[in-house]
Amino acid sequence: MSGNLLKILKESRYTTVLSGFGMLLESGYPSIRDGDVSYDIEQKYGYSMEEMFSSAFFSTRKEQFYEFYRNEMLSQLKTPPGKGFAEMAELERRGMFQVIITRRIYGLSQRAGCRNVIDLHGNVYNNFCPHCGRTYPMEYVRDSVRVPLCEDCKTPVRPRVCLFGEMVDNGVITRAAEEIQKADVLLVLGSHLNSYLCNQLINYYEGDKLILVNETPHHAERLANIVIHERVDDLLERLIRKLG
Repeated sequence: MSGNLLKILKESRYTTVLSGFGMLLESGYPSIRDGDVSYDIEQKYGYSMEEMFSSAFFSTRKEQFYEFYRNEMLSQLKTPPGKGFAEMAELERRGMFQVIITRRIYGLSQRAGCRNVIDLHGNVYNNFCPHCGRTYPMEYVRDSVRVPLCEDCKTPVRPRVCLFGEMVDNGVITRAAEEIQKADVLLVLGSHLNSYLCNQLINYYEGDKLILVNETPHHAERLANIVIHERVDDLLERLIRKLG
């Protein structure tokens, strides 16, 4: 199957990649919205992850928001991108992928070397003052005590990410939709087709080479033209070996 996929990618004029949650798990990042981790967070803070990582919580409980954000989210950045992201960057460098679209906010694609990335929900490395617009690096937020304040106007700095309760920027969605419309190959990595990422975007795809790579079977995979049940990083590694 990887040989067929490589042939398709080589013949593709434009390949757009949707990078899903499975790639995050392959890199060793925990699912803080599910299972034991989610339970532990609620026990520790008295609120669920969805409650704390919301626009309403940020507006009314900034100190608690940043305690959670620093301890449970920015702390994850100590874990480097997994090999799947490095392989994705290598395939982009070799012209196999033209653009990568993701909802993940940890900047894993860029940290691994990918260049043309659309972060639908923003990126924790970008922070700004809502009042004066001054920008701040992730380290400024990570190393702050209590609520990080703008050095110019003392307004609380906020991450340039989409919190629960906020709409995704229309301009970002438009750009992503355009990248999918012009693709002759749409490659979904580490996601099922009923995920929020795919539900938002795959209807813009007009081609007949929707390829799904996901280790876990899902009923929605019938919508794909080709389905590969495998870890993303293992498959991409094999593609690179075949390229030589």
